[in-house]
Amino acid sequence: MIALLVGVFLWAVVAALALTAAVRGRGLFKLGVTTGLRDLVYLLPRVAVGVIGSGYIAAVLPQSLIAGALGPQSGLLGTALGTLAGAITPGGPVIGFSIALAALKGGAGTPQVIAYMTAWALFAFNRLVTYEIATMPPRVVWLRALVSLPVPFAAAAMAMVMGKP
Repeated sequence: MIALLVGVFLWAVVAALALTAAVRGRGLFKLGVTTGLRDLVYLLPRVAVGVIGSGYIAAVLPQSLIAGALGPQSGLLGTALGTLAGAITPGGPVIGFSIALAALKGGAGTPQVIAYMTAWALFAFNRLVTYEIATMPPRVVWLRALVSLPVPFAAAAMAMVMGKP
């Protein structure tokens, strides 16, 4: 039910934006449609591969391995493993979210997956090296990563206190 409401809300936002573009000019409306369709054609196959691939990852990996290392009972060690895995996972959201989904399907605990996603979002190593160090002084980048290190653990702890989302 919530997924349906979110979908309706997102389509309402798109309709409002389309109406706004149409009022501002026919060219702007046409540009929005063509840009959106081009992005859809570009991203849809990648998202499909990621989601389908996550199903295969979950099926191929032994559930006992995932549940043992990242399961709900793995505690702080599982949270640390999830944080490390998030930090070293390369790629964008299709890869990161697909791995998280595969871990959940394979028996990983919610707090451990939250630690994984938080670490992936905050300080994925490849983004630190490729983008941040290339644009900012390395000292600032490494300091930012260092002060962000407790955040995945705090997020996992909050998930443990709050229960399964």
